[in-house]
Amino acid sequence: MKKYLLWIALFGVLLGSAILIYDKLNSVSVYKADLAYSSFIKQVRAGQIERAEITGRVIKFRTSSSDDFETYNPGDPNLIDDLLKTGAQIRTTPPEEASLLKEIFISWFPMLILIVICSFFMHRMQKNGNGSGNFAFQKSKAKMFEEDQVKITFADVAGCEEAKEDVVELVDFLKAPQKFQKLGGKIPRGVLMIGPPGTGKTLIARAIAGEAKVKFFSISGYDFVEMYVGVGASRVRDLFAQAKEQAPCIIFIDEIDAVGRKRSSSGMGAGNEEREQTLNQLLVEMDGFEGNEGIIVIAATNRADVLDDALLRPGRFDRQVNVGLPDVRGREQILKVHLQKVPTAEDVEISYIARGTPGFSGAELANIVNEAALLAARSDLLEVSMTHLEKAKDKILMGVEKHTMVMSEDDKRLTAYHEAGHCIVGRLMPDHDPVYKVSIMPRGRALGITMFLPENDQYSASKRKLEGQIACLFGGRLAELLIFGDDRVTTGASNDIERATELARKMVTRWGLSDKLGPLTYGEAAGQAMFGQPGAQGSTVSSNVAQMIDEEIRSVIDRNYYRAEKILQENMTILHLMADALMKWETIDRSQIDDLMAGKEARPPVDYIAIKEQDGFKPNCNGKDNSISLQPDQSFA
Repeated sequence: MKKYLLWIALFGVLLGSAILIYDKLNSVSVYKADLAYSSFIKQVRAGQIERAEITGRVIKFRTSSSDDFETYNPGDPNLIDDLLKTGAQIRTTPPEEASLLKEIFISWFPMLILIVICSFFMHRMQKNGNGSGNFAFQKSKAKMFEEDQVKITFADVAGCEEAKEDVVELVDFLKAPQKFQKLGGKIPRGVLMIGPPGTGKTLIARAIAGEAKVKFFSISGYDFVEMYVGVGASRVRDLFAQAKEQAPCIIFIDEIDAVGRKRSSSGMGAGNEEREQTLNQLLVEMDGFEGNEGIIVIAATNRADVLDDALLRPGRFDRQVNVGLPDVRGREQILKVHLQKVPTAEDVEISYIARGTPGFSGAELANIVNEAALLAARSDLLEVSMTHLEKAKDKILMGVEKHTMVMSEDDKRLTAYHEAGHCIVGRLMPDHDPVYKVSIMPRGRALGITMFLPENDQYSASKRKLEGQIACLFGGRLAELLIFGDDRVTTGASNDIERATELARKMVTRWGLSDKLGPLTYGEAAGQAMFGQPGAQGSTVSSNVAQMIDEEIRSVIDRNYYRAEKILQENMTILHLMADALMKWETIDRSQIDDLMAGKEARPPVDYIAIKEQDGFKPNCNGKDNSISLQPDQSFA
């Protein structure tokens, strides 16, 4: 905004200067006469004028007494006749005329100023469009980074060692291509990075450029496609033309699925569609008649299933690098990289945080470190401690605590029993993930939450574990039922019931874990039909089989429902102890849960002990500051 105001002010100054110059050049100086014109006429009519010299509107005359005067002629038409009647000598001189160049300059000067200003702004617009002339919008929008501008190296990339091994030879080729050419080897023309969001695909591409010390072109797939047909193809040509001039170099195309989707085979568009023309041009540039020596195209996507087959064949993107979610060792390495940028306390255990964040991507781990740094800065501390990292992890896992919501004592106690039911059943189920934390502090849309975190990375689940999860999901509802009765059961378990039913249905229809129906898949397979592609054909089932499926799903649900009910009835004392602990502390961790499951009173949480030592402060545990009303679509677990 300030930039535009500056240009407007400059335009106003130039226009004002033009107006002042124009007035100065076109103005007539004010004439001061020696004698009033009325006095001059009286002398003319009295015959006292001997000689008069008229130059334009200025009259110089001499009287009979030999006095010389000047006056201004207002344009009197009878002046010459009056002078002739008196016999005075009359002499006329033509006025001085301005030159033709001066007149042209005076009349066209404001217009010239406007033309110069308009030309300047048009030049700026063309420069911002990365092009010149009237077709600047057809130029590539790729950002080029010089060799010394890319500071990222492989040392900054952690948690994806396999992916780095797949691309390390690209660095060797860019540095010493003759090493491969002697043996007749050809480096891949294109490398496709495939993986979930936040796993480091863009980071690896920048690290390749940083290690090889070559120019780096970065562009998004969405920057190619415009509403005008042919613009995308023109931008692709311009991008590769620039890359050929700067070779060896790297072209990085992020979100390539925006332009590389499967082409229609139904005749719709028939080559006139803008996206298809852009894709066709990209295919030609990557593997056409002209070689692109020294140019490596790296693309990233998290939807490789929608890409066109011609784009994935050898000769184009002939190498696919899977950048998956990091394992526990990879998460530990990623945390080390990010924690090097912040001052940390001695109590920080990176391995513990890594074990407690299964399924986290590199971006999410970086977010944990950043949130922890913000928490430490908010407390005016100079180091990030383990407590800050734990709170940051809880914030990302469970959501932000809502301290301003007020819950009544009855609602808070009901929530405490609900979460205690989840915790006890989950703790006693075989192969179930360990309980990480239980809280009745409202977070997001949930009034309470019970978090389970696996101790190790898991890639599959057994039937026993799945049935244990179903039983755990019904633990909250059953705790409400056993403690408060049928008429006090709330709608808070709606999401629990939905998840349990979905698990049972998948066990029966997709995973072949039903003893009655056997290892078969029933129903429609996952996937949606796309333009030109046949839809995923699922197995059609008869009405009898559909009824058997429903009965088997019901059998799985009922079996685990009664398992959870039996566990809670046998551990009613622990249920009351855990609910009381939640009412007192609002949040309990694994060590406190161990005490409660052993029939002991829960020890105070670590944070509470630290707070208690400061100025005798005690947390507010009366439940008057944390409450929201129960909603049908909200879930406790």
